[in-house]
Amino acid sequence: MSQAPDSDIDHLTTQLRRFRDERDWGQFHQPKDLAIALSVEASELLELYLWKSSEDANVARVREELADVFAYALLLADRLGLDVREIVEAKLCLNAAKYPVEQSRGSNRKYTELGS
Repeated sequence: MSQAPDSDIDHLTTQLRRFRDERDWGQFHQPKDLAIALSVEASELLELYLWKSSEDANVARVREELADVFAYALLLADRLGLDVREIVEAKLCLNAAKYPVEQSRGSNRKYTELGS
Protein backbone atom coordinates (compact mmCIF):
# COMPACT_ATOMS: atom_id res chain seq x y z
CA MET A 1 0.00 0.00 0.00
CA SER A 2 1.24 3.46 -0.70
CA GLN A 3 0.14 5.11 2.54
CA ALA A 4 2.06 7.97 4.10
CA PRO A 5 4.89 6.57 6.22
CA ASP A 6 3.84 5.71 9.76
CA SER A 7 0.14 6.30 9.10
CA ASP A 8 -2.31 4.41 11.27
CA ILE A 9 -3.48 2.43 8.25
CA ASP A 10 0.07 1.52 7.27
CA HIS A 11 0.90 0.55 10.83
CA LEU A 12 -2.15 -1.71 11.13
CA THR A 13 -1.53 -3.29 7.73
CA THR A 14 2.08 -4.02 8.68
CA GLN A 15 0.92 -5.69 11.90
CA LEU A 16 -1.67 -7.74 10.01
CA ARG A 17 0.89 -8.81 7.41
CA ARG A 18 3.34 -9.83 10.15
CA PHE A 19 0.67 -11.86 11.95
CA ARG A 20 -0.34 -13.53 8.67
CA ASP A 21 3.21 -14.23 7.53
CA GLU A 22 4.32 -15.70 10.87
CA ARG A 23 1.61 -18.32 10.38
CA ASP A 24 2.20 -18.81 6.63
CA TRP A 25 -1.39 -17.86 5.92
CA GLY A 26 -0.62 -15.62 2.94
CA GLN A 27 -1.18 -18.62 0.68
CA PHE A 28 -4.84 -18.57 1.74
CA HIS A 29 -5.32 -14.83 1.32
CA GLN A 30 -6.30 -14.55 -2.32
CA PRO A 31 -8.59 -11.57 -3.06
CA LYS A 32 -11.64 -13.83 -3.46
CA ASP A 33 -11.01 -15.50 -0.11
CA LEU A 34 -10.40 -12.20 1.67
CA ALA A 35 -13.63 -10.79 0.19
CA ILE A 36 -15.53 -13.86 1.40
CA ALA A 37 -13.96 -13.60 4.86
CA LEU A 38 -14.90 -9.91 4.98
CA SER A 39 -18.50 -10.76 4.13
CA VAL A 40 -18.63 -13.54 6.73
CA GLU A 41 -17.27 -11.24 9.44
CA ALA A 42 -19.73 -8.50 8.45
CA SER A 43 -22.52 -11.07 8.78
CA GLU A 44 -21.25 -12.02 12.24
CA LEU A 45 -21.38 -8.33 13.14
CA LEU A 46 -24.97 -8.13 11.91
CA GLU A 47 -25.91 -11.21 13.89
CA LEU A 48 -25.09 -9.36 17.11
CA TYR A 49 -27.99 -7.01 16.35
CA LEU A 50 -30.46 -9.65 15.18
CA TRP A 51 -33.78 -9.45 17.04
CA LYS A 52 -32.41 -6.79 19.42
CA SER A 53 -32.47 -3.07 19.74
CA SER A 54 -29.16 -1.36 19.01
CA GLU A 55 -28.71 -0.70 22.72
CA ASP A 56 -29.02 -4.41 23.55
CA ALA A 57 -26.08 -5.54 21.40
CA ASN A 58 -23.02 -6.72 23.29
CA VAL A 59 -20.50 -3.92 22.67
CA ALA A 60 -17.51 -6.14 23.48
CA ARG A 61 -18.59 -8.60 20.79
CA VAL A 62 -19.36 -5.77 18.34
CA ARG A 63 -15.83 -4.53 18.93
CA GLU A 64 -14.35 -7.96 18.13
CA GLU A 65 -16.38 -8.47 14.95
CA LEU A 66 -15.79 -4.92 13.77
CA ALA A 67 -12.04 -5.46 14.23
CA ASP A 68 -12.30 -8.57 12.04
CA VAL A 69 -14.14 -6.58 9.35
CA PHE A 70 -11.47 -3.88 9.37
CA ALA A 71 -8.66 -6.45 9.36
CA TYR A 72 -9.97 -8.29 6.31
CA ALA A 73 -10.72 -5.03 4.50
CA LEU A 74 -7.16 -3.81 5.09
CA LEU A 75 -5.69 -7.15 4.00
CA LEU A 76 -7.80 -7.14 0.84
CA ALA A 77 -6.73 -3.60 -0.04
CA ASP A 78 -3.12 -4.54 0.63
CA ARG A 79 -3.34 -7.66 -1.54
CA LEU A 80 -4.78 -5.61 -4.40
CA GLY A 81 -2.26 -2.79 -3.96
CA LEU A 82 -4.97 -0.25 -3.18
CA ASP A 83 -4.32 2.86 -1.15
CA VAL A 84 -7.09 2.92 1.46
CA ARG A 85 -6.96 6.66 1.96
CA GLU A 86 -7.13 7.30 -1.79
CA ILE A 87 -10.05 4.94 -2.46
CA VAL A 88 -12.11 6.25 0.47
CA GLU A 89 -11.47 9.87 -0.53
CA ALA A 90 -12.40 9.05 -4.15
CA LYS A 91 -15.62 7.42 -2.97
CA LEU A 92 -16.42 10.46 -0.82
CA CYS A 93 -16.06 12.67 -3.91
CA LEU A 94 -18.39 10.40 -5.89
CA ASN A 95 -20.94 10.39 -3.08
CA ALA A 96 -20.72 14.19 -2.73
CA ALA A 97 -21.72 14.48 -6.39
CA LYS A 98 -24.55 11.94 -5.98
CA TYR A 99 -25.84 13.46 -2.76
CA PRO A 100 -25.67 17.27 -2.96
CA VAL A 101 -26.18 18.78 0.49
CA GLU A 102 -29.11 20.94 -0.61
CA GLN A 103 -31.04 17.86 -1.85
CA SER A 104 -29.97 15.20 0.62
CA ARG A 105 -29.63 16.90 4.00
CA GLY A 106 -31.87 15.08 6.49
CA SER A 107 -33.13 12.66 3.83
CA ASN A 108 -32.60 8.91 3.63
CA ARG A 109 -33.57 8.76 -0.04
CA LYS A 110 -31.25 7.11 -2.52
CA TYR A 111 -29.49 9.43 -4.97
CA THR A 112 -31.75 8.24 -7.80
CA GLU A 113 -34.76 9.55 -5.84
CA LEU A 114 -33.37 12.97 -4.93
CA GLY A 115 -34.84 16.02 -6.53
CA SER A 116 -38.12 14.24 -7.27
